[in-house]
Amino acid sequence: MSVDAGVCGVKLPAGWQASEGTLARPLELSGHGLHTGRRVNVRILPAESARVAGERHGIVFRRLKGGRELGTVAAHPSLRRGQPLCTMLRASDGLGVRTVEHLLASLLACEIDHAIVELDAEEIPILDGSAQPWIDAIRACGRTAMRQPKLFLRVLKSVSVADGEGEARREMRVEPADNYALSVHNNDLKGFGDMEWHGVLTPRAFADEIASSRSYGQIKWAVPAIVVGYLRGWPILRGARLSCTAAIVGKRVVGGLREPDEFVRHRVLDLVGDLALAGAPLLGHVSARRPTHEMNYRLLAALLGTPGAYEWVEAHA
Repeated sequence: MSVDAGVCGVKLPAGWQASEGTLARPLELSGHGLHTGRRVNVRILPAESARVAGERHGIVFRRLKGGRELGTVAAHPSLRRGQPLCTMLRASDGLGVRTVEHLLASLLACEIDHAIVELDAEEIPILDGSAQPWIDAIRACGRTAMRQPKLFLRVLKSVSVADGEGEARREMRVEPADNYALSVHNNDLKGFGDMEWHGVLTPRAFADEIASSRSYGQIKWAVPAIVVGYLRGWPILRGARLSCTAAIVGKRVVGGLREPDEFVRHRVLDLVGDLALAGAPLLGHVSARRPTHEMNYRLLAALLGTPGAYEWVEAHA
């Protein structure tokens, strides 16, 4: 990703490190994909430099098969492809990586700005359906500070997107702020009422309040989706299990909720992961009503596509 960093500096928001970082040592985790159902081994390697051939390194996915490299896919908004119930990246040669949002949110929240993610299948493992296993594993590996000052994407003017009408209307807006703030409202499940989460996103806030929230869904809708997916050749929810989702039957969650408002917290998790495709945390206030992966991307695309709506800045303590 090419950025014009250093044009101006800003005061470092509270809770963030003053420099960019990478992993202190390699990380390894295994699991199965939520949508493909396939077993996948992931190895995250430290980045040797913040730049490669003059371009910002960022997070790069490396697909492997039988120990042989198939190719790479950068975590970049231009490579995002719409898929049901997840965020996917696909390179120009067709090589793809599916369900990247939980890992991207975790890397951003742990301030791992540069890394190489190796995987031997198409989909990042869902683990327990939340970001908590990633947070725990990244913290166990540790972080190495790099020489570059912390980079942020500062919002300069308000940008919004909307879809639908009435109670089904979805709305999202991002506007200038001195920190990374989110206000998320969700009411997409009948019987559970309105849920809201408001707060300033910091690495600690994400770990303490957001990371443990799980993917969720109604079992009565999941089974038909799986069947249709098989008939049409779409990988969708083939790996869904009670161990990796908050499964809803009627008006209750099998095994209970981790938090009374777990559903909206998971919407925040997905939103942070999808916006992480920008390449850095935001300095802006994101307001979202009934967000989805598609709407998250539309907001990011609108922000990056609006002249004068943002700038790259380096933060200094």
